[in-house]
Amino acid sequence: MELADRAVGFLLSLTSISIFTYYTFWVIILPFVDSDHFVHQYFLPQEYAILVPVFAGMVLLCFLCVFVGFVMLKSKKKKA
Repeated sequence: MELADRAVGFLLSLTSISIFTYYTFWVIILPFVDSDHFVHQYFLPQEYAILVPVFAGMVLLCFLCVFVGFVMLKSKKKKA
């Protein structure tokens, strides 16, 4: 089981580093690159640099609220 846990941890770390690098390049470096440069075809428009994290945060917050609600309902049923 230890090997599987290490593999999952490595995969999650690699995914996180990749997303961080992509987003950092997209938001910080790309505005200084000429708009006709070929690298712009690999990125979404700049407007999405704010919309994507806000949407992801809202989805995460909704899932968190649903999870807390289910936990509260389960704990209430155990007491009764």
